[in-house]
Amino acid sequence: MAGAHAQLRVEITGAGADRLPIAIADFSGERVVAQALTSVIRADLDRSGMFRLIDGTGTLSDNTNPPFADIKQRGADVVAGGTTTALSGGRFETRVRLSDVVKQNTLDMQAYVHTGTQLRATAHRIADSIYEKLTGEPGIFSTRIAYVVKSTGRYELQIADADGANAQPALASREPIISPAWSPDGSKLAYVSFEAKKPVIYVHDLATAKRHVAANFKGSNSAPAWAPDGKRLAVVLTKEGGSQLFLVNADGSGVTRLASSPGIDTEPRFSPDGQFIYFTSDRGGSPQIYRIPATGGSAGNIAERITFDGSYNVTPRPSPDGKSIAYIARNNGRFQLALMDLATKQTQVLTDSSKDESPSFAPNGRMILYATEIGGRGVLAAVSSDGRVKQKLSVQAADVREPAWGPLVR
Repeated sequence: MAGAHAQLRVEITGAGADRLPIAIADFSGERVVAQALTSVIRADLDRSGMFRLIDGTGTLSDNTNPPFADIKQRGADVVAGGTTTALSGGRFETRVRLSDVVKQNTLDMQAYVHTGTQLRATAHRIADSIYEKLTGEPGIFSTRIAYVVKSTGRYELQIADADGANAQPALASREPIISPAWSPDGSKLAYVSFEAKKPVIYVHDLATAKRHVAANFKGSNSAPAWAPDGKRLAVVLTKEGGSQLFLVNADGSGVTRLASSPGIDTEPRFSPDGQFIYFTSDRGGSPQIYRIPATGGSAGNIAERITFDGSYNVTPRPSPDGKSIAYIARNNGRFQLALMDLATKQTQVLTDSSKDESPSFAPNGRMILYATEIGGRGVLAAVSSDGRVKQKLSVQAADVREPAWGPLVR
């Protein structure tokens, strides 16, 4: 598959309430570079659902006081202006000033040195900086997503920017690839590949493209999940019978059993503090979500059931702050993305689709990426954790599944 055909297309189908009105003026200086930068910055902020973009503010440099009265009249409370200047060696310097239109003062000033090939990455960094300054939370525009594209007997594990651009294959195979999981530092992906005619867990270094087998025991090896320390994986193995939870070092050594269950235990995920492992089990007669201490051993057999509503709740994904879990619930025959507040047990169904799967939190917890099915074809979608902002990310003529949102870029 050509990379261009695999690019995700973002369609925003909803919007958040109480969005902050912001104007991103045209940057002065190098016109083509500046236009490319501001286009990506505007798209990033708009896609977040946190801002309402105000048009028509014209060109504004970083060293000019904004025409506050005019911008206020247009409806913006915040404005960003900037200047892009050519340096030697094909480099550019872009300086950005963020101003409070109401208080008529400067909120932030930043400078970025970059090349022409780093335009999109620089724009994402600028958008991240604006987002964090105005919301107090880290922006996720510089993060990456992984997903699997299936087309005519071929599977590709692809990595793309969070907005779906710059998709690159990390692995291609005629056999299925499933369950990609980012290491906490974003340098590696663990995944399951069937290229050996059975499910085997690999750890793949994205910078070097080198990989190694992390689990290839007798039977099935599946559902890898990284521990927060990046040194261990929770995995599901059948080497001792049915599907059971195990821990294994990321280099494939030191496999230990976490728990013993009369049912099928699968889909483990560590809590962000590393203290618990959430997982799906049918030990109570129907698939439900449980958690056990990550220390395993005898304590690992004391599983706490988390979900009680309905007869089918699977694929738990703890939020980055550990306060909630996203999961897939069956409601009246529809498989939908749900979110549970772990303190109150209050649950909210976030989608109106019927074949949702594989939820994955953005690293700031604001959005949840998931796969769903439209017209018999897998597509990626995202919804804000309050359910107000919805996005669809589609790839033409292909089946896209198994999304995983990468960690923050530090």
